[in-house]
Amino acid sequence: MTPDQLFTALTPNPHDRKPLYLQVGDRLRDLIATGALKRGDAMPPERELAVRIGVSRVTIRKAFEELVGTGTLSQKPGAGTFVSGRIEQPLSILQSFSEDMRARGHKPGSIWLDKHVARTSPDEAMALGIAPTARVMRLKRIRTANGQPMAVETAVISTRYLDDPDSVGHSFYAALREHDLLPVRALQRIRSRLAFVHETELLHLDTPSAILDIERRSFLPDGRVLEVTFSSYRADLYDFVVEIRTAGIQE
Repeated sequence: MTPDQLFTALTPNPHDRKPLYLQVGDRLRDLIATGALKRGDAMPPERELAVRIGVSRVTIRKAFEELVGTGTLSQKPGAGTFVSGRIEQPLSILQSFSEDMRARGHKPGSIWLDKHVARTSPDEAMALGIAPTARVMRLKRIRTANGQPMAVETAVISTRYLDDPDSVGHSFYAALREHDLLPVRALQRIRSRLAFVHETELLHLDTPSAILDIERRSFLPDGRVLEVTFSSYRADLYDFVVEIRTAGIQE
C-alpha cells in the first residue's frame, strides 16, 4: 500500500453520524493496530492530510489531539506528529501474548533469559496453592513485538504438570496444549511502579520509567491453578482495556 493509499483510508464516511474527528481517529487506530503504521512513523502535516481526505484542518487537529491524549500519537515541537506505538490489550479475553500480538498484526517474539527447575518461593507456593517444599519450573524471557521489547515475563508452573524446561520451545502455551493443560480462565492483578535497574536495561528504558506489574493466575476446568505468570510491562507502550457493561441500572 502506497502512502497515498494508506492515508486515504482515513477518509470518514459522510453517512456516519459519529463526529468526523472521531472517525479519523478510529481509522488511524486501525492502521496502527494492523501494523500498517508502526512506532516512529511520521504523520503528514495537518493541512496536507486535511486536503487529502477532504476534511477541515480543525478536524485533523482534534483527531491528533485525542490520540496524543491516549498515547497513540506523540508530538515533537518543530518535528511533527508520530506514531507512539502503544498496544491495547483487552483484559476480558484469555489469550497468550503471541496470540494477542498476531491478532493486532504485530510479529511476536521471545528472548529467553532462563529456564530451570527449583524449589518454589513462598509467593509462588501461595499463588499456585502448592506446598512450600514443592518444586516448580520457572521460564523467564523478554517478550517482544516487531523486535521491540515489551515486557519481562516469568511463568511458573508446578513440576506435577511440566518438569522438563527443554519441553518448552517458542510457545509456553503450545507446550501446555501438548499435555492437554490449557486454562479456561484467569485472574490478573495489576500494579504500577518504577522500573528496577535491570528492567530498564532489558526493556531499553530511560531512568526513571514506569512499569506495569502484572500477576496472572490461570485455572484448569476443575478449578486448580495451572500456572502463575509475573510480568513487568512497559507502561509507555502498553495499555490494558476493560469493557464494562451495565447490570440493569435502575433509577
